[in-house]
Amino acid sequence: MFHLSRVSSAVFALLLPLILSNGIRAENQLPDDGPAWASLRKEVFGESAVADGNGLVMLQAPERAEDAAIVPITVRLAPAFANKVKFLTLIIDQNPSPVVAKFTYGEASGGGERIMGTRVRVDRYTFIRAIAETRDGQLYMTRSFIKASGGCSAPASRDPEEAEKAMGKMRVRTAIQADGSSLGEVMIRHPNISGMAIDQISGGYPPARFISKLAVTTGGKLIFALEGGISISEDPHFRFSYEAKPADSIDVTAEDSMGTKFSGRSGNPS
Repeated sequence: MFHLSRVSSAVFALLLPLILSNGIRAENQLPDDGPAWASLRKEVFGESAVADGNGLVMLQAPERAEDAAIVPITVRLAPAFANKVKFLTLIIDQNPSPVVAKFTYGEASGGGERIMGTRVRVDRYTFIRAIAETRDGQLYMTRSFIKASGGCSAPASRDPEEAEKAMGKMRVRTAIQADGSSLGEVMIRHPNISGMAIDQISGGYPPARFISKLAVTTGGKLIFALEGGISISEDPHFRFSYEAKPADSIDVTAEDSMGTKFSGRSGNPS
C-alpha cells in the first residue's frame, strides 16, 4: 500500500540539509559576516585582532526596524571593563558610509556600567557592530543583525527652510538614576543630510551636511567626543552615562561638515 506520509517524511529528511544550505536558517541563527566586514575590518583597524566582546560589550538594536531612517541602538560596557575603554566605534556594514561614529571617552565618562545610545540610518539588511578599544589597543566586538532598508535615502521629515531655521538648537538634560549614577541626554536640531535623498522640489540631490564633531563636557572634564558621519539620523540624539558633581552642568559644542559651530548647556536650552 502506498503511504504518502511515509514518502513525504523520507523526502523531507533527504532535502532538509539542501534546504538549510540554500539560506533557510534557524530562527535565531545569524548570517555569515561575508566579505564586507573583512574589508571594513582591515580598512578601519588594520591588522589588529578583534576579539569576541561577549559579556563585555552589549549592543541593543531591533531585529527589524520600524523606520530605517531612525533606528535606536544602545551600547553598554560591562562595569569591570568600561574603565579600560578609550574608544567606541559603531559600524553598519552595508551602509554607504559604514563607520557611523567614533566615540572617545574622557575623564568624566564615569565608572560602573557605561551606556551610549543614539539613532542611526540603516540602508539595507546588515550587521551593526560595536567595537570597544581599550587604552592598551585591544579590540572587543559585538554585533547584531538588523532587517531594514532605505534609511540613508529616506526624505527629510521637515521642510528644508524650517530645518534651516532650527539648525543648531540644542536640548541638554541630566537625570539621576536609581543607583545614584548620572545620565545625560543631548538632542541637536540638524537635518544631518546624507546627500542620498532626492529633493522633492528640485529633483536633485542636496549636498551632504552632517554633525561631524561633538564634544560633551562637565566641570571642565570630557565625558565623550565624537567624530560622526551621514549614518547618524536626522536631529542627532545621544543618551549616555557619566560622572559629575550634582551642581555641574553639561556643556556641548558641535560642528557640522560645512564648518558651522553650535553650542548648548544643560538647563539652558538654545
